[in-house]
Amino acid sequence: MDKLKISAGSFAEKLKNGLAKTRKNFIDGVNHVFTFWKKVDEEFWEELEDIMLTSDIGVDTCEKIINDLRETAKKEHIIEPARLMDRLKENISAMLTKAPSSLAKNPDGPCVILVVGVNGTGKTTSIAKLANYLKNSGAKIMLAAADTFRAAAIDQLQVWANRLNIDIIKTREGGDPSAVCFDAAAAAKARGCDYLIVDTAGRLHSKNNLMEELKKITRVISREIPGAPHETLIVLDAGTGKNALLQAKTFSESSPVTGIVLAKLDGTAKGGIVITISDELGIPVKFIGFGEKLENWGEFNGAEFLEALFAKD
Repeated sequence: MDKLKISAGSFAEKLKNGLAKTRKNFIDGVNHVFTFWKKVDEEFWEELEDIMLTSDIGVDTCEKIINDLRETAKKEHIIEPARLMDRLKENISAMLTKAPSSLAKNPDGPCVILVVGVNGTGKTTSIAKLANYLKNSGAKIMLAAADTFRAAAIDQLQVWANRLNIDIIKTREGGDPSAVCFDAAAAAKARGCDYLIVDTAGRLHSKNNLMEELKKITRVISREIPGAPHETLIVLDAGTGKNALLQAKTFSESSPVTGIVLAKLDGTAKGGIVITISDELGIPVKFIGFGEKLENWGEFNGAEFLEALFAKD
């Protein structure tokens, strides 16, 4: 299968548009403080910190950036704030590219992608977008409807499977999620699928029974397909800001999260959470999505994200 590709120009434009609210909240504020303040003093540092924190850049990440800028200013005897802008971009760039973001592959059979996340984050739509994206790259896809706690979840995934003409393995509402995964793993191998995408229950991340179910699913799948799941992607709603960070931390305790899907990026001014997630968790953001349309989706690229974040409207 060829390397996954997207139309860079079109997606770059969507990314720029999708970050419009974050750019207005964060970058406009940064530009203001770097040009309005005529000297690097304590008032300058306090204002810069406030702007980053209100954009949902976490406290630890913010402190790391500020400390580096302070050290740079001291070492290079910088008095004018504008001279620190490039260093700020370098800091953010290093955080966004800390971990590799490419999607795993399984040369010996189906690559199993476990998708987790709480209800309301855009999980089902994100699964559909991922399936469509991989299918358009030439891959053969199968879906597993292992969120059996909600009848709507099974029905919604079936609608997307029909629309995309993709096989789906499912059971009735209240059925055993692990049994669905067992059947799906066997079917994916038998039908020569490249990817098996497993939807899981999206109840609140504080529910211990859900976490135990995820562990059981992982055990069942790994017995059928060695090394599975090859990816565990958590879907996060960018608009929830710091709560998204908490969700990622909690889910990773029961099923090691290998990547993040950041959904609804166009509807929030809190896009700074991408920087915090990349820095504090060391978990790469692998895909980003905007709105409901299938094509509003693409692989995350730190350099592209930084360029779109600092782009001029």
